[in-house]
Amino acid sequence: MVERVIAACDGAAKGNPGPAAWAYVVADSAGVPQRWQAGPLGHSTNNVGELTALQELLAATDPAAPLEVRLDSTYTRDAATKWLVAWKRNGWKTAAGKPVANRELIQRIDALLEGRDVTFVYVPAHQVNGDPLNAVADKAASDAARTQEAAGGTAADLPVPEAASSSSPRGGRSASSSSSSSSSSSSAKKPSGGSRTLAARYAGTCPCARPYAKGDTITKVGTSWGHPQCAGAHA
Repeated sequence: MVERVIAACDGAAKGNPGPAAWAYVVADSAGVPQRWQAGPLGHSTNNVGELTALQELLAATDPAAPLEVRLDSTYTRDAATKWLVAWKRNGWKTAAGKPVANRELIQRIDALLEGRDVTFVYVPAHQVNGDPLNAVADKAASDAARTQEAAGGTAADLPVPEAASSSSPRGGRSASSSSSSSSSSSSAKKPSGGSRTLAARYAGTCPCARPYAKGDTITKVGTSWGHPQCAGAHA
Protein backbone atom coordinates (compact mmCIF):
# COMPACT_ATOMS: atom_id res chain seq x y z
CA MET A 1 0.00 0.00 0.00
CA VAL A 2 1.33 3.41 -1.01
CA GLU A 3 1.62 5.75 1.99
CA ARG A 4 -0.19 9.07 1.99
CA VAL A 5 1.96 12.11 1.27
CA ILE A 6 1.32 15.28 3.28
CA ALA A 7 2.24 18.61 1.70
CA ALA A 8 1.55 22.33 1.87
CA CYS A 9 1.59 24.99 -0.84
CA ASP A 10 1.37 28.77 -0.79
CA GLY A 11 1.70 31.84 -3.00
CA ALA A 12 2.75 35.41 -2.33
CA ALA A 13 2.54 38.79 -4.05
CA LYS A 14 4.24 41.84 -2.57
CA GLY A 15 1.56 44.46 -3.23
CA ASN A 16 -0.97 42.14 -4.89
CA PRO A 17 -0.35 42.66 -7.71
CA GLY A 18 3.39 42.95 -7.35
CA PRO A 19 6.50 40.74 -7.24
CA ALA A 20 5.01 37.26 -6.84
CA ALA A 21 6.11 33.68 -6.25
CA TRP A 22 4.93 30.18 -5.39
CA ALA A 23 6.22 27.49 -3.02
CA TYR A 24 5.47 24.04 -1.68
CA VAL A 25 6.87 21.69 0.95
CA VAL A 26 6.44 17.90 0.77
CA ALA A 27 6.43 15.78 3.93
CA ASP A 28 6.14 12.09 4.66
CA SER A 29 3.01 10.39 6.02
CA ALA A 30 3.88 11.57 9.53
CA GLY A 31 4.12 15.21 8.42
CA VAL A 32 7.92 15.40 8.64
CA PRO A 33 9.24 17.70 5.86
CA GLN A 34 11.34 16.01 3.19
CA ARG A 35 11.83 18.59 0.43
CA TRP A 36 10.68 22.04 -0.68
CA GLN A 37 10.66 24.22 -3.78
CA ALA A 38 9.90 27.85 -4.60
CA GLY A 39 9.89 29.90 -7.78
CA PRO A 40 9.38 33.52 -8.90
CA LEU A 41 6.48 34.74 -11.06
CA GLY A 42 7.53 38.30 -11.87
CA HIS A 43 4.71 40.84 -11.48
CA SER A 44 1.51 38.97 -10.69
CA THR A 45 -1.27 38.44 -8.14
CA ASN A 46 -1.54 36.43 -4.97
CA ASN A 47 -4.19 34.17 -6.55
CA VAL A 48 -1.86 33.31 -9.42
CA GLY A 49 0.85 32.50 -6.88
CA GLU A 50 -1.52 30.26 -4.90
CA LEU A 51 -2.77 28.39 -7.99
CA THR A 52 0.74 28.00 -9.40
CA ALA A 53 1.92 26.57 -6.08
CA LEU A 54 -0.78 23.90 -6.23
CA GLN A 55 -0.02 23.13 -9.86
CA GLU A 56 3.70 22.76 -9.15
CA LEU A 57 3.02 20.56 -6.11
CA LEU A 58 0.72 18.23 -8.05
CA ALA A 59 3.27 17.98 -10.87
CA ALA A 60 6.08 17.19 -8.41
CA THR A 61 4.35 14.38 -6.50
CA ASP A 62 3.58 10.77 -7.38
CA PRO A 63 0.03 10.57 -8.79
CA ALA A 64 -0.25 7.02 -7.43
CA ALA A 65 0.19 8.19 -3.82
CA PRO A 66 -2.75 9.64 -1.86
CA LEU A 67 -2.00 13.31 -1.24
CA GLU A 68 -3.11 15.66 1.54
CA VAL A 69 -2.68 19.29 0.52
CA ARG A 70 -2.64 21.90 3.28
CA LEU A 71 -3.27 25.45 2.11
CA ASP A 72 -4.43 28.76 3.52
CA SER A 73 -6.20 29.94 0.34
CA THR A 74 -9.93 29.26 0.28
CA TYR A 75 -9.94 30.57 -3.31
CA THR A 76 -7.54 27.85 -4.46
CA ARG A 77 -9.32 25.14 -2.49
CA ASP A 78 -12.74 26.10 -3.81
CA ALA A 79 -11.52 26.60 -7.38
CA ALA A 80 -10.11 23.05 -7.40
CA THR A 81 -13.12 21.46 -5.73
CA LYS A 82 -16.36 23.41 -5.35
CA TRP A 83 -16.43 25.67 -8.43
CA LEU A 84 -14.60 23.60 -11.05
CA VAL A 85 -17.52 21.36 -12.04
CA ALA A 86 -19.88 24.30 -12.64
CA TRP A 87 -17.26 26.26 -14.56
CA LYS A 88 -16.67 23.35 -16.93
CA ARG A 89 -20.40 22.81 -17.38
CA ASN A 90 -20.89 26.52 -18.16
CA GLY A 91 -18.12 26.66 -20.75
CA TRP A 92 -15.66 28.27 -18.34
CA LYS A 93 -18.00 31.09 -17.44
CA THR A 94 -18.92 32.16 -13.93
CA ALA A 95 -22.50 32.22 -12.65
CA ALA A 96 -22.55 35.89 -13.70
CA GLY A 97 -21.59 34.91 -17.24
CA LYS A 98 -18.06 36.32 -17.03
CA PRO A 99 -14.91 34.42 -18.12
CA VAL A 100 -13.30 32.46 -15.29
CA ALA A 101 -10.17 34.23 -14.03
CA ASN A 102 -6.89 32.29 -14.25
CA ARG A 103 -8.61 29.71 -16.48
CA GLU A 104 -5.45 28.17 -17.94
CA LEU A 105 -3.93 27.55 -14.52
CA ILE A 106 -7.14 26.00 -13.22
CA GLN A 107 -7.42 23.78 -16.30
CA ARG A 108 -3.89 22.50 -15.74
CA ILE A 109 -4.73 21.78 -12.10
CA ASP A 110 -7.88 19.95 -13.22
CA ALA A 111 -5.81 17.75 -15.54
CA LEU A 112 -3.29 17.00 -12.79
CA LEU A 113 -6.09 16.03 -10.39
CA GLU A 114 -7.60 13.55 -12.83
CA GLY A 115 -7.71 10.07 -11.30
CA ARG A 116 -5.82 11.09 -8.15
CA ASP A 117 -6.70 10.74 -4.48
CA VAL A 118 -6.21 14.32 -3.25
CA THR A 119 -7.61 15.79 -0.04
CA PHE A 120 -7.55 19.55 0.55
CA VAL A 121 -7.19 20.78 4.14
CA TYR A 122 -7.65 24.47 4.87
CA VAL A 123 -5.28 25.82 7.55
CA PRO A 124 -5.42 29.45 8.76
CA ALA A 125 -2.28 31.42 7.97
CA HIS A 126 0.06 33.16 10.40
CA GLN A 127 -1.23 31.59 13.58
CA VAL A 128 0.58 30.98 16.84
CA ASN A 129 0.97 27.19 16.98
CA GLY A 130 -0.32 27.06 13.38
CA ASP A 131 0.40 24.41 10.79
CA PRO A 132 4.23 24.12 10.49
CA LEU A 133 4.18 22.97 6.85
CA ASN A 134 2.05 25.93 5.84
CA ALA A 135 4.43 28.25 7.70
CA VAL A 136 7.42 26.88 5.76
CA ALA A 137 5.61 27.20 2.41
CA ASP A 138 4.55 30.74 3.27
CA LYS A 139 8.10 31.75 4.16
CA ALA A 140 9.55 30.16 1.01
CA ALA A 141 6.98 31.90 -1.22
CA SER A 142 7.54 35.24 0.50
CA ASP A 143 11.32 34.97 0.12
CA ALA A 144 11.04 34.04 -3.56
CA ALA A 145 8.65 36.92 -4.20
CA ARG A 146 11.09 39.32 -2.59
CA THR A 147 14.24 38.03 -4.32
CA GLN A 148 12.61 36.81 -7.55
CA GLU A 149 14.96 33.83 -7.42
CA ALA A 150 14.11 30.12 -7.46
CA ALA A 151 15.09 28.07 -4.42
CA GLY A 152 14.64 24.60 -3.03
CA GLY A 153 16.19 21.90 -0.93
CA THR A 154 15.62 19.23 1.66
CA ALA A 155 14.76 19.05 5.35
CA ALA A 156 18.32 20.15 6.13
CA ASP A 157 17.79 23.65 4.75
CA LEU A 158 14.11 24.46 5.19
CA PRO A 159 13.18 28.16 5.28
CA VAL A 160 12.65 29.23 8.88
CA PRO A 161 9.26 30.95 9.30
CA GLU A 162 8.94 34.23 11.14
CA ALA A 163 7.35 33.99 14.58
CA ALA A 164 3.58 34.21 14.13
CA SER A 165 1.44 36.94 15.63
CA SER A 166 -1.89 36.07 17.20
CA SER A 167 -3.45 39.42 16.28
CA SER A 168 -3.12 40.10 12.55
CA PRO A 169 -3.36 37.39 9.88
CA ARG A 170 -2.33 38.23 6.30
CA GLY A 171 -4.83 40.47 4.53
CA GLY A 172 -7.39 38.73 2.37
CA ARG A 173 -7.19 35.45 4.26
CA SER A 174 -9.74 34.03 6.67
CA ALA A 175 -7.98 33.27 9.94
CA SER A 176 -9.05 33.08 13.55
CA SER A 177 -6.93 34.67 16.23
CA SER A 178 -5.37 32.40 18.80
CA SER A 179 -6.53 33.02 22.35
CA SER A 180 -3.85 30.90 23.95
CA SER A 181 -1.27 32.72 26.03
CA SER A 182 0.93 29.72 26.75
CA SER A 183 4.43 29.60 25.26
CA SER A 184 5.44 27.11 22.55
CA SER A 185 8.44 26.15 20.46
CA SER A 186 7.54 28.83 17.92
CA SER A 187 6.94 31.66 20.38
CA ALA A 188 9.21 34.68 20.04
CA LYS A 189 11.36 35.73 22.98
CA LYS A 190 13.26 38.90 23.75
CA PRO A 191 16.71 38.31 25.23
CA SER A 192 18.49 40.98 27.17
CA GLY A 193 20.32 42.17 24.05
CA GLY A 194 17.02 43.07 22.35
CA SER A 195 17.22 40.64 19.40
CA ARG A 196 14.23 38.38 18.92
CA THR A 197 14.93 34.68 19.30
CA LEU A 198 12.85 31.57 18.86
CA ALA A 199 13.20 27.81 19.07
CA ALA A 200 13.91 26.29 15.67
CA ARG A 201 11.08 24.14 14.40
CA TYR A 202 13.48 22.34 12.06
CA ALA A 203 17.20 21.78 11.79
CA GLY A 204 19.08 24.26 9.63
CA THR A 205 22.42 25.91 8.91
CA CYS A 206 23.63 29.24 10.26
CA PRO A 207 25.39 31.70 7.90
CA CYS A 208 28.56 30.78 9.82
CA ALA A 209 28.18 27.36 8.09
CA ARG A 210 27.63 25.52 11.37
CA PRO A 211 24.32 23.68 11.76
CA TYR A 212 21.69 24.11 14.44
CA ALA A 213 19.25 21.43 15.59
CA LYS A 214 15.48 21.41 15.95
CA GLY A 215 14.66 23.12 19.26
CA ASP A 216 17.88 25.15 19.39
CA THR A 217 17.55 28.87 20.09
CA ILE A 218 18.02 30.88 16.90
CA THR A 219 17.78 34.53 15.87
CA LYS A 220 18.07 36.68 12.76
CA VAL A 221 21.61 36.53 11.39
CA GLY A 222 21.77 38.92 8.46
CA THR A 223 18.85 37.95 6.17
CA SER A 224 18.74 34.37 7.46
CA TRP A 225 18.51 32.58 10.82
CA GLY A 226 21.26 31.14 12.96
CA HIS A 227 23.10 31.12 16.26
CA PRO A 228 22.48 34.18 18.49
CA GLN A 229 26.21 34.57 19.01
CA CYS A 230 26.68 35.01 15.25
CA ALA A 231 24.21 37.89 14.95
CA GLY A 232 26.75 40.57 15.75
CA ALA A 233 29.09 39.48 12.98
CA HIS A 234 26.34 39.93 10.38
CA ALA A 235 24.73 43.08 11.75
